[in-house]
Amino acid sequence: MTLRVAIVGGGPAGIYAADILTKSETPVSVDILERLPAPFGLVRYGVAPDHPRIKEIIKALQRVLAKPEVRFLGNVEYGVDVKLDDLREMYDAVVIATGAMADRDLGIPGEEHSLGAADFVSWYDAHPDVPQEWPLDATSVAVLGVGNVALDVARVLAKTGEEMLVTDIPPHVHAGLSAKTITDVHVFARRGPAYAKFSPLELRELNHSPNVEVVVHPEGFDVDAHGMAHIAQHKAQKMVLNTLTSWVGADPVGKPHRIHLHFAEAPTEIVTDAAGKVTTLRTERTHSPDEDGNVVGTGEVTDWDVQQVYRAIGYRSSALPGLPFDERAAVVPNDGGRVLDLDGVPIPGTYVTGWIKRGPVGLIGHTKSDAAETVGHLLAETTETATARTPEDVDAYFAERDVDIVTHAGWERLDAHEIALGAAEERLRVKVATRADMIRAASMLEG
Repeated sequence: MTLRVAIVGGGPAGIYAADILTKSETPVSVDILERLPAPFGLVRYGVAPDHPRIKEIIKALQRVLAKPEVRFLGNVEYGVDVKLDDLREMYDAVVIATGAMADRDLGIPGEEHSLGAADFVSWYDAHPDVPQEWPLDATSVAVLGVGNVALDVARVLAKTGEEMLVTDIPPHVHAGLSAKTITDVHVFARRGPAYAKFSPLELRELNHSPNVEVVVHPEGFDVDAHGMAHIAQHKAQKMVLNTLTSWVGADPVGKPHRIHLHFAEAPTEIVTDAAGKVTTLRTERTHSPDEDGNVVGTGEVTDWDVQQVYRAIGYRSSALPGLPFDERAAVVPNDGGRVLDLDGVPIPGTYVTGWIKRGPVGLIGHTKSDAAETVGHLLAETTETATARTPEDVDAYFAERDVDIVTHAGWERLDAHEIALGAAEERLRVKVATRADMIRAASMLEG
């Protein structure tokens, strides 16, 4: 007998789980159900287009999808096209790997007038379910956060449309970036530079554009004894601090666009005019009184003249139909990947992995170990049953509901189509931007 497993989510977390399952000694058959017509999740729709190096992981993920024991079923929306009870009837076990796509809240007055970094990333990465227009008519903008997403947002806002044209962006993104009027992007960190969460490489790349100058402001750029102790324990953050220190006080070189890095400035309010347009970001200078880098305000307030504010303080997962959800932690309650009911009792045959399991922290390497833990419990606790349906039964289920499935072969046709679009413009790829066009390309007859 073969263990039949459904994995909901076709990003790295779900694909790694499928890989580990197929490498086990247990005979398995895995269906990966993905809401979008294309796989790879945030690797495709969360990595900035001018960072193709990071997308190299897709090659490894593609090899998993090509395994005979794995089926990719794209364009299937959990909770709409199929419910948890249906999946539990059709499979021996279900693994939820839906990740995190929403922005965390700031909790300050005027926040409703800010823009979500995750939404902006979805726009410039040509996510098929977001509008193709984005407001870029400001001259000065603020980005709140000190992670790599904040750097991505700042870099894309500052770069010219022509610089980005060598990437995989489709025409509507290029048109939007070419028409923007932004000259200055201000990135704000609540804590001092010793606690910046940028990766060293991402930070250094910020200064590579011929059109963008990085300005590190000396105000708030202090490293006290607590900060020194912190970087002594974190090699990457020491490298980040060294880069930042080399930029403090540097003479301007006169590039047309600037990214300003401000440290020890906590946002306290977003101010708008009578029409609801942002006019000011208000911040308070902070200092860190303890070794954990926790900050307290000093009472020194600054008003910054900006016309847009982007929240880049982290992603959060969203609740899923039929599953318990911890709103505070924004995860499905679980014990090592076993989904727990409201009484803390494991729900048989139901598991989670990735950010929906542990929150949006860690790199892709953490996702592998995370999936290994979940799959270990699944294999130890699950046996094949007579109720699991065959792949043909599953296909018939979706056919009865008129779900237009995109298979792995369909994805390969879409992939080839995007590569052909890119070749016509001497680029590696041009993304297809709408769901209808993606499905149409996936459905094309070979040849």
